[in-house]
Amino acid sequence: MDANHSPEPASGPTPDPASDARSGPTPDPASDPAAGVAPAPAPAPAPDPAARSAPGPAPAPAPDSAIGLHGLRFAFGTLTVLPVRVTRWDRTAARAGMLCAPLAGLVVGLAAAAAGGLILLLGGGPLLAAVATAAVPAVLTRGLHLDGLADTADGLGSGKPAADALRIMKQSDIGPFGVITLLFVLSAQIAAVYELYAQSWPRGAAAAVLSAVAARLALTLASRPGVPAARPEGLGAAVAGVVPAPGALAVAATTAAVCAGAAGALFGALGALHHALALAVGLLAAQALLRRCVRRFGGVTGDVFGALAETAATAAVVALALA
Repeated sequence: MDANHSPEPASGPTPDPASDARSGPTPDPASDPAAGVAPAPAPAPAPDPAARSAPGPAPAPAPDSAIGLHGLRFAFGTLTVLPVRVTRWDRTAARAGMLCAPLAGLVVGLAAAAAGGLILLLGGGPLLAAVATAAVPAVLTRGLHLDGLADTADGLGSGKPAADALRIMKQSDIGPFGVITLLFVLSAQIAAVYELYAQSWPRGAAAAVLSAVAARLALTLASRPGVPAARPEGLGAAVAGVVPAPGALAVAATTAAVCAGAAGALFGALGALHHALALAVGLLAAQALLRRCVRRFGGVTGDVFGALAETAATAAVVALALA
């Protein structure tokens, strides 16, 4: 109550709220936060057209170390059954993976050589050691390369147009061409490794490593530009044309130099030349098959890649045994 006014009698008229200081002026909801009503928001400024059209910062590219790690995962995750999870499935990872493919072959070859050495150490003969050596790559690829070889043989031997041949290759069963091809290829691999184990374990072990590396290097070379995919899906479509020609040649030269150097340290200069030539023979055989498949099917598929790997491995190990 205002101190400048005297109290009215109880029977008097009702006090005027405008003269009661306790009632005070009516608060403005727009300006008094205590009134319980949120103030009206101020109008937003108009956006600057220049700022709206300006592009945002480009995403930072992945470092080379990360790409290399994804490439190793891609190589081991697609070319072996080792418990490696493929974290990226794109063209960049595929390019790095196919450049790393010979490393996957090195691991498979070392495992195959170790299996043969273990059989010999346990008292087994060179024939049994050769069988074990040939079995390890099949196990470490879950037989997919051999299956691709059989499917490719069925497709090439069918005499059908490209679309029909690709459909035959996609079927789960194996035809007569595939069975005959598997029989001769596995027999040639076992016989060649047997001949080398009969000479010494190091020669057989070197052949196992060289053949596995040649198999994966053939895939690197088959992923160069100019080699199309026969289907829009699958491994062939993922890796077709991803490896630049200079990169493929650099990997091939580096791999040949390492193989020749290792063979030279074990068997001398003649052994280095022999292993380098065997690697070249394997790659040339795979390239001849690649050209045939591209003409016949219109490109490459996962089955064709498996056939290339087995062809390169077989030709390389046979070339070593023929010395």
